[in-house]
Amino acid sequence: MSSSGLLWSCASQEPKPALLLLRKALVWPHPGAGQAFMLLWVSVLVLAPVSGKSEAAAKPVISLHPPWTVVFTGETVTLTCHVLHFHAPEKIKRFLWYLEGRILRETPGNTLEVRDSGQYRCQTQDSLPSDHVSLTFSSANLILQAPPFVFEGDSVVLRCRANAEITLDTTTLHRRGEVLSVSDESSDFRIEQASLKDNGDYRCSGFKNGCCSYSSNTINIEVQELFPRPVLTASLSPTVSGKSVTLTCKTQLPPLRSDVKLWFRFFKDDHMLQSGSESFLKIPTLTTRSRDPPYYWCEAQRGSSGVCKQSQKSQLRVQIPVSRPVLTLSPHGASVPEGHTVTLTCKAESGSFPILYQFLREEVVIQKMEPTRGIKSVMSLRAEHSGNYYCTADNGLGAQRSLPVYLTVTVPVSRPVLTLSPRGALVPEGHTVTLSCKAERGSPRILYKFYHENISLGSRSVLSAGGVSLRVTVTVQDSGNYFCTADNGFGPQRSEAKSLSVKVPVSRPILTIWRPRSQVVEGDVVELYCRAWKGSPPILYRFYHEDNALGSSRVYSRGGASFKLPLSAEHSGKYACEADNGLGAWRSETVSLDVKVPASRPVLTVRTPRAQAVEGDVVELHCEAQRGSSPILYRFYREDNALGSSKVHSRGGASFKLPLSAEHSGKYACEADNGLGAWRSETVSLDVKVPASRPVLTVRTPRAQAVEGDVVELHCEAQRGSPPILYRFYREDVPLESSSAPSGGGTSFYLSLTTEHSGNYSCEADNGLGAQRSEVVPLSVIVPASHPTLTLRAPGAQAKVGDMVELRCEAQRGSPPIWYRFYHEDVPLGNSSAPSGGGASLNLSLTAEHSGNYSCEADNGLGARRSEAVPLSMSGLTGSRSGPIATGVTGGLFSTLGFGVVALLLYCRLPRKAGGRPTSDPSRSPADSDIREPVYHNAPAWLELQPVYSNVNPKGGEVVYSEVRRIPQGSKPAANSDSVLGLLRTHLPSHGQAASHRPSDPPGSSVIYSQVKVACPSAYVAPQS
Repeated sequence: MSSSGLLWSCASQEPKPALLLLRKALVWPHPGAGQAFMLLWVSVLVLAPVSGKSEAAAKPVISLHPPWTVVFTGETVTLTCHVLHFHAPEKIKRFLWYLEGRILRETPGNTLEVRDSGQYRCQTQDSLPSDHVSLTFSSANLILQAPPFVFEGDSVVLRCRANAEITLDTTTLHRRGEVLSVSDESSDFRIEQASLKDNGDYRCSGFKNGCCSYSSNTINIEVQELFPRPVLTASLSPTVSGKSVTLTCKTQLPPLRSDVKLWFRFFKDDHMLQSGSESFLKIPTLTTRSRDPPYYWCEAQRGSSGVCKQSQKSQLRVQIPVSRPVLTLSPHGASVPEGHTVTLTCKAESGSFPILYQFLREEVVIQKMEPTRGIKSVMSLRAEHSGNYYCTADNGLGAQRSLPVYLTVTVPVSRPVLTLSPRGALVPEGHTVTLSCKAERGSPRILYKFYHENISLGSRSVLSAGGVSLRVTVTVQDSGNYFCTADNGFGPQRSEAKSLSVKVPVSRPILTIWRPRSQVVEGDVVELYCRAWKGSPPILYRFYHEDNALGSSRVYSRGGASFKLPLSAEHSGKYACEADNGLGAWRSETVSLDVKVPASRPVLTVRTPRAQAVEGDVVELHCEAQRGSSPILYRFYREDNALGSSKVHSRGGASFKLPLSAEHSGKYACEADNGLGAWRSETVSLDVKVPASRPVLTVRTPRAQAVEGDVVELHCEAQRGSPPILYRFYREDVPLESSSAPSGGGTSFYLSLTTEHSGNYSCEADNGLGAQRSEVVPLSVIVPASHPTLTLRAPGAQAKVGDMVELRCEAQRGSPPIWYRFYHEDVPLGNSSAPSGGGASLNLSLTAEHSGNYSCEADNGLGARRSEAVPLSMSGLTGSRSGPIATGVTGGLFSTLGFGVVALLLYCRLPRKAGGRPTSDPSRSPADSDIREPVYHNAPAWLELQPVYSNVNPKGGEVVYSEVRRIPQGSKPAANSDSVLGLLRTHLPSHGQAASHRPSDPPGSSVIYSQVKVACPSAYVAPQS
C-alpha cells in the first residue's frame, strides 16, 4: 500500500463532484445526564449504476477448447459449462445442453464434445440457461478464427487458417474492408490491449504464389466492458473509543473474467490516500461543520497498467436532525364557520437546513411547502375540513410530527332533496311509498319535516348526516304533491315538490284469435286480439309466439289491441299477450294455433342392398315430403297399381319393403296426402335382374348316332335370366367357345366331329349375377369301319392239303363292336365279332376244295366294307379219306359255333356291368388269342372227325364247354339235308336247378369237340362227357 501523496489520475476528464453526506443526530440530554453527546452515521449515495444484474450473475458461462468459434468440418470442439461459486459443485447433479433452443443432451459432467454448427447453451438444475455461444464448422478452404468473447484490455489472437491441402505464401488481415496487416511468416494476428476502437468486422485472405487467392469468413468482434465505472460508498463503523467511516470502491467483473485482479486507489482532493488490491479504506469522522468539505474518490485498474476507471467525487458533511415541530391555528378556537379563513403555522426549533414541512388532516397530506426555516399555511374552510390537523418537519435525517390540533367547521343546512321509492310518478294502489328527505350539507342536529299538499305528515330530528324516511301506504286519495324541509338552526330549507299519482294495475288480459276458417292453412291471415278489463290507461299490449315477441301496441283508452299475422308453417304453436300500464305486466293464458301446411311433392327413393336390383332382394321404397303437416298418408304405386300405404305422424317419410321378382321391374311412384291435397312423386324406374338359371345343354345330331364327319349342334339355353347372357361351352371342362345372347334365349355352337370329340360336354350361363353350369351330356362319336385287310397265315411257305390256315381279318379304323365275315369265292365261311375293336380270325383245315380267292368283310352298323381278294393255292393231297367230310362238317358247324360264342360274350358282359370285371379285356383281342389243346369227350377217331376250333378269350377265369356232335344220317333231317348237323351244347356254370336240367343228347350222336374259356364270374364247371 502506498502512502498518501499527489499521484496521477487514470481518468481523462475529472468527474463531476458529488456529496457523500455524514448525518449527525442530536440526542437531547436526559435530565441529570450531565452533558450531551453526538451520534454520527453515514448515508450511502449511489453515484453510478452497477453493471450487470443479479439474474445475469446466476447464469453459467460456456468456454471453448480450442478457443475458436470457427473450425474446420470434422474437427471437435469441447464445451465447458462454468458455474458460479455460489452453486456448490456437489449439488449439481446434471448439466443440460441446448442446440438451437432444443435440448441436445444431458451429461453428468460439465463438458461436451460437439461437431455440429449452431448456437449452444448450457444449464444446471438450479440455474438459468447460459448465454449462447455460436459455433461454425466450415468446409471452406480458408477460415478466420477468433475467441467467442473479447473484453477491454484483452490480448486477442486472430488466426487465419488454411485447410490441410493448401499452403499459403502470404496472409492478409482486413478490418471493416481495410487492410490491417500483411504477413508471410505467420498466420496469427494479435491485438494488444483491446478497446472499443477495435470493434468491427474482420476477415483474412491468403495468396499462393503462381496459383490462386482465397478469402475467409467474416467475424464480428465486439469488445465488451471489463468492469463498470466504480462507485464510492461510505458506511459508519462505530467503536468504543470513537467513530470512523469506511469508504468502499465498488465495481463488478463479468463471470468470464472473474479471475482478473483489480488494483484500487483512494483519493482525498488531489492526494492519494491508499493504493493496492483492497477495495476499502477507513478514515476518521468529522466532528465539526466545515465550510469547504473535502472531495473523496477512487479508481479501479486491471493490474498495474491495464484498463483504469474512476468514480465520481463525493463530499462528507455533518448534519443535525430536526426537532419536533409545533402546529398553531389562527384565529384561535375549536369551532369556525364554513367560509372563514384559518392560518396553520408549523415550526421546528432546531435542525440542519433545508427542512421540508407538510400539513396533514387525518393522515392525509393537504399541503407540502418548500424547504425553509419556518412555514405558515392559510386555508379557506369548508365543511369537510373538520378533523385532526398536524404537521411534520424533515431535513433528511428523520421526519418529526407535531401534536394534533382538532378543528370543527360548522355548516348551514343545504336545500334538502325529497325522493320517492319506488321511483316514478305512478304507484299502484295499496302499495307502500317511502318518502326520503336529505340535506347534502349541514352541521347536525338537523330537523326534517314531511308535507302532502301543505299538510304535515310528521317530523324527525337526526344528529348525523344521511337524512330521514317516512313510509306511507297509498290509496287513490293520496295522489298529489309532496315536499320536505330541513333546519339546523340557520333557517329551514324547503325541497322541491314531488308529484305522486296512484294508479290501478291492469288485470290479466284475455287473448282471442279470430280465424278466417275453422282450420287455418298456411297463407291465411289471423287477427290476435288482447284486452285487459281493468287498469289505468295507457296500457301497452305485447303479443308473443312461444315467448318470442311479435309486436306491441299502446292503447290510451279502454278497449284492447289487435295484431294481424299472415301465417306460415312456423307459426304453429302457443300464443299469448301481455298488458302493462307501468304498474306491473300481466300475461294472458296461452292459446294454441295449429297451422296446417299442405304436403309438398314427395320424393321417392329406391334403396337396394346392392348397386343392381336382383330377383330375391328386398328393396325399400322410401317416400318423403319435405313439407307438410302431420299426419301424412303415403301411398306406393307400381305402374299406377297400388302396392301399399302408411300413415306417418312425424317427419321422416314412410317406407315400403318389397321382395323382388322378375315381374317387379317397372316404374314406381308414391303419393303424399295430409288432407289438404294429394301430391304424387316423379316416377322412379326399377330394373330387376334375374340370375341365369341352370342351363340345359342339348346335342343335336343329324342321325340317331353321332358319326365321325357329322356336324352336331350344341345348344345351351337357360330358361330364366336377364339378358344379356354369356354362354360358354366346355368339353371335359376345357373351354370350347363362348357366345352372348343379348336378348335372352339360348345360343348354339356347331362342331364338325372327329374321333377326338367323344367325351362329356357341358355349358355355362352367366349374366353377371353368378355363373350356372349345365349337367354333363356324354357324346360318343362312332367311326365307320375302314376297308379291312385279310391275311392268310399258313404253317409253311406253301399251303398243302391238311394244313391248318388262319384267316386273319382286321379293319384299321372303326368303332367297336365290328362284325367280321369270311368268304371263299364269295361263299360265306363264317363270321366273328370284335366287341372291343381290332380284328378276328378263322382257322381252316385245308382240303383240295379250299383253293381259290378269299375275302373278308368288316361291319360296325355304319356300312359293310369288303377287303381285297386273297388267292390261296395248294400242292399235294392228304391221306385221309374223311378229310372232305370233316371239312364240310367243320365249315357247317363253324357258323353255329360263332353265334354261340357271341351269345356267351353277351351273357358274360351283362353281369360284369353289375359290378364284375369288364366284359372284354382291353388288353386282349382275338388277334392275340392263344391256341390251346382241346379236351375231347367220347371223341370218335381223328380220321373220321377233324374239328377246327379257336379258344375265345382264354384269359378268362372259367371254362364253358361246348360240344359239337355228329348225328348219323338216319337221324331227323335238318334244314339242309346235305349238310352235317352240328349240335352245340353250352355248359354254363351251375346255378341252382337250372344247371341240373340238361336236354338229352340226340340218339346216335357223338361228341366232336371242344372247350371255350370265357371271363365269366360264375363258378367252375367240370367237363361233361
